[in-house]
Amino acid sequence: MSKTINIQDVLKRLGLKEINEGVTTGTEWFDTEGKINKSYSPVDGSLIASVKTATLDDYEKVMQKAQKAFEEWRMTPAPVRAEVVRQIGNALREAKEDLGALVTYEMGKIYVEGLGEVQEMIDICDFAVGQARTMNGFNLQSERPMHRLMEQYQPLGIVGIISSFNFPVAVWMWNTALAITAGDVVVWKPSSKTPLTAIASHKIIEKVLRDNNVPEGVFNLIIGRSSVMGDNFLDDKRVRLMSMTGSTAVGKRVGERVGKRLGKTILELGGNNAVIVTPKANLNMALMSTVFGTVGTAGQRCTSTRRIILHEDIYEDFKNKMVNAYKKIKEKIGNPLDPEVLVGPLHDIHAVNQFKYAIEQVQKEGGKMIFGGEILEGPGFETGTYVVPAIAEAENHYDIVQEETFAPIVYLIKYSGDVENAIAINNDVPQGLSSAIFTQDMQEAEKFYSAMGSDCGIANVNAGTSGAEIGGAFGGEKDTGGGRESGSDAWKAYMRRQTTTVNFSSDLPLAQGIKFDLD
Repeated sequence: MSKTINIQDVLKRLGLKEINEGVTTGTEWFDTEGKINKSYSPVDGSLIASVKTATLDDYEKVMQKAQKAFEEWRMTPAPVRAEVVRQIGNALREAKEDLGALVTYEMGKIYVEGLGEVQEMIDICDFAVGQARTMNGFNLQSERPMHRLMEQYQPLGIVGIISSFNFPVAVWMWNTALAITAGDVVVWKPSSKTPLTAIASHKIIEKVLRDNNVPEGVFNLIIGRSSVMGDNFLDDKRVRLMSMTGSTAVGKRVGERVGKRLGKTILELGGNNAVIVTPKANLNMALMSTVFGTVGTAGQRCTSTRRIILHEDIYEDFKNKMVNAYKKIKEKIGNPLDPEVLVGPLHDIHAVNQFKYAIEQVQKEGGKMIFGGEILEGPGFETGTYVVPAIAEAENHYDIVQEETFAPIVYLIKYSGDVENAIAINNDVPQGLSSAIFTQDMQEAEKFYSAMGSDCGIANVNAGTSGAEIGGAFGGEKDTGGGRESGSDAWKAYMRRQTTTVNFSSDLPLAQGIKFDLD
């Protein structure tokens, strides 16, 4: 595909219309009477299509249907549930190019990244299929004779998913594939900035649900304003688990509201990710990785590289390499559907304002801009959302460096001495999502991911901060929220843990040797 792609043809193949229903329980779409939400492309400012949003009555109907569906779905064998997920993965394979193009056009990331996002959806479907047969518990040794002590995992219930604009469909599937396989039902509230990718995703899976007679209410989508799906969604006791991706500020509110009713949460929040480059690093590897980490998705990944911590012996050399690489990047900013483009637009003017504020603030605090920062104008840049990725020299203690700026600005920070000093700088921010070190020295690498090393949920060696595989649990610590999604044993969060004792003797011995006789 290229920038000559016909978006109207893409929309038609994905089943989208000029005005679309924004609520479904799987195969049934509601003729809602909510307000109209218009989706504009950050690529060229065009109106893509509109969505009829939910009302409070729609919300209640969906929740009731989800509750009823759970009673049936939880009793469906896990491998049977996973067969539905397998077929969904295949449906996504068939629609990959179209859905990837829509992700690009509605969100703004370059087309290869749009395709990559859909591939993540496919990959987690494949993962969940295998997971279905290995959601195992434990047999434990009882202290009482002729007793079995065991643990097992049971379906949890309704799982709420609140996703963000930057990965408008992948995060939904990270949660959904595991939750559905675990026997849960899902209610998805996508970002109001990217509603069409959500509707398209449900259109893609609709035939699979119908062919397999999946109960209405297992896969639910509600596109609604905060007055319809805001605190009431967080406070709803029927939602046993709320998985939320977004800013730390919003995540704290979600955690507080859900925690007040003792509900469970998976919080995937902000990152302030650093790459350490030591004198023993392969600088060419480090350069390629950090450039992608800083400008990929126009700096709008939660794992985007925000800080590069450079040893003083290589600082000037690496800085010059970065500037030269960014000069090449500057020539490849434009329409993200063009295969020659490496950096597309920021998603909206709010993101541009954040970018401009960070540039102003870092200079006020004593930092120095060494490249980029311009807002592009002229043919092809009429939206005002195309920017030149920026590099600034800064110190880690600056207030602006301590914050996450969701835009392509990276801070170069100098360190001296041993790698422990660099690790201290890496850890000295409120967030704790992703981190990386580039070094050919085994001791430096081992220290970095040891107990004395990075305090982040992700700690990579000779690999950047972004581009995580689905096979590992994804998430971070501190202000990143502590939640885990995707691979490894993240499935456990979508289930309830149960300990069972089975007495197959004719006696009734009590634990801890307690005697309780009536005679």
